Amino acid sequence: MIDLYYWPTPNGHKVTMFLEEAGLKYGIHPVDISAGDQFKPEFLAFSPNNRMPAIIDTEPVDGGTPVTVFESGAILLYLAEKTGLFMPSDLRGRKAVLEWLFWQVGGLGPMAGQNHHFGIYAPEKIPYAITRYVNETNRLYGVLDRRLATHEYLAGEAYSIADMATYPWVVPWKRQQQELDDFPHLRRWFDAIRNRPATIGAYARGEPFASRPAVTEEGKKLLFGQTAAGPRLT
Repeated sequence: MIDLYYWPTPNGHKVTMFLEEAGLKYGIHPVDISAGDQFKPEFLAFSPNNRMPAIIDTEPVDGGTPVTVFESGAILLYLAEKTGLFMPSDLRGRKAVLEWLFWQVGGLGPMAGQNHHFGIYAPEKIPYAITRYVNETNRLYGVLDRRLATHEYLAGEAYSIADMATYPWVVPWKRQQQELDDFPHLRRWFDAIRNRPATIGAYARGEPFASRPAVTEEGKKLLFGQTAAGPRLT
């Protein structure tokens, strides 16, 4: 059983996509990030970066005490190793998956996240910042498109955790001021993953939480105003 601490963001969707593909039994514990649930002591006990998703595996493969994992990329890698799914066992195949997984967590996610922030949430619209992150997102889409021109999936011919990590960050392409049809190979890959039954099921699991009200000003302070001192509400 996997206890999943989750909110329907791109990083949250990564994990439900894997769990649905693998058919693992899991339960969702919502972490409303605009309400400050990520700062609750019981959550920080196993997710010290006050970010979701995080998991507790109550049945680890070694038969020992429950295992906690935070950070979405680490969760995908942990689950792939637990199940033996969506991660090649050969040296070169594994290397390719890890390259693209790290590319997403170190590149596409942070850059698209800043794109969202300055284009949608920032109280002051700063043209330089918006242009900077829209252009960088566009560059990264180009990297994906060139890779997918010669490979069915990011790591080769087999669907992997690298694809699961990347797909949710392309879903909001309109918010990122991109045009997906400008990238035909990326569009082919995107449509193929979107139509997978597990992807449909994963996004359906998030729907009860997705109809939340718009982020309030207090919620923005929680999401964007943190320092080492902790939650800042004023």
